[in-house]
Amino acid sequence: MNIMNADMVWRQFGAAIDMLGDALRDCPDELWEQQLWEDEEGQWVAAGFSRFWYLAYHTLFWLDLYLTGAEEGFAPPAPFDLVEMETGEVLPRTYSREELLGYLDVCSRRCQTTLAGLTSEQANRLCHFAWGTVTFAELQLYNLRHVQEHGAQLSMFLGQQRGKAAVWRARARE
Repeated sequence: MNIMNADMVWRQFGAAIDMLGDALRDCPDELWEQQLWEDEEGQWVAAGFSRFWYLAYHTLFWLDLYLTGAEEGFAPPAPFDLVEMETGEVLPRTYSREELLGYLDVCSRRCQTTLAGLTSEQANRLCHFAWGTVTFAELQLYNLRHVQEHGAQLSMFLGQQRGKAAVWRARARE
């Protein structure tokens, strides 16, 4: 059964990427390094790794990596660090909004190009990760869900802190 095409998937994936970008642009400077979550005792969860900017970086890092389909040989573009790959990694320096928006643009273009050029053979290629093995096509649906989840978390945080509601994107921007 083949009911989806690359344009359809891109419009939805691109909308999730656009909404992540909206959250990055909407974040006030004073919240850029704010911790997002506390546990039941009021302690910060994963201190540092739950900062607004870092959750955005985490999302972009995995978006980029999953578009390649393999951890081996992957490296994010400069100036970004390979922090997400090892247990106990130390946070990199704080990345600026401009740097992360630039990375978002790179990932958005890469995503659209990857989906537009996807062949049946590429779509059915198996991709192996610690959490499981999936086809490249299914990995991209997983990737879309990951981007949407964290974009929604960042938007919800901004809504809680500033009363700013996210703008729903039905499709990717042109």
